[in-house]
Amino acid sequence: MGLLSNRIDRSGLKPGDHIYSWRTAYIYAHHGIFVGDDRVVHFTRRGQEVGTGTVLDLILVSSGPSRNHTHCPTCVPPNEGHGVVSSCLNCFLAGGVLYRFEYSVNAAHFLAKARGGTCTLAVADPNEIVVHRAKHLLQNGFGCYDVFKNNCEDFAIYCKTGLLVLEGRTMGQSGQAVSIIGGPIAAVLSTPMRLVTTNVYGMAATAIGVYCASRYATDIGMRADVAKVEAEDLTRRLSSGLFQVLEPPLAVIALPSTS
Repeated sequence: MGLLSNRIDRSGLKPGDHIYSWRTAYIYAHHGIFVGDDRVVHFTRRGQEVGTGTVLDLILVSSGPSRNHTHCPTCVPPNEGHGVVSSCLNCFLAGGVLYRFEYSVNAAHFLAKARGGTCTLAVADPNEIVVHRAKHLLQNGFGCYDVFKNNCEDFAIYCKTGLLVLEGRTMGQSGQAVSIIGGPIAAVLSTPMRLVTTNVYGMAATAIGVYCASRYATDIGMRADVAKVEAEDLTRRLSSGLFQVLEPPLAVIALPSTS
């Protein structure tokens, strides 16, 4: 654990740890809560680790773990999984490396992590509360999966902190998603600097500054639009429609006509 890497050994795991594993080419990481007894509770989109409902899924799914191997008999098969699922640690990692998400980091440490989705300024709750939330949501769900507003990282952060970003009646949004969105936004916002300087290093420094500022401001530990919501209250509000996360439609890919 530290500035350069959050990688840990399995022997160092404790129930209540927020863990993650990067997929092929570090395109995205899959997050979950280790609850002990070699089990991980995590949030999926119908058994699929990530999905947008768009053609972007062709890239994301292809970067995910191979499903050609015989699936573990103690885990929910990928094509039958729905929402919050429980898997053994091996199936969760899918051959990847084990990392532990960091909480209560200081601002310098947070900004030194170039990639979002690895740490937060927010304070974690005691591990027994974290495990309780994860197991409660395993039985009751976490709403509809949305890669930008309600994904596996949002699920794990909620289990660890009890905090939700509430915008009207919607939930979200993870550091990993902000990291993906923040890069292009930083590039766009730094474009006016061309009127001030043509120095490529100056423009790059501005883009990096905007990116870091956006990550810092949108971290769940810094936002003003967050609330502490107990797991039982969360599932009650989801079931009654007080919180809504609309699932994006499944991708429909048009194939070229052969006629």
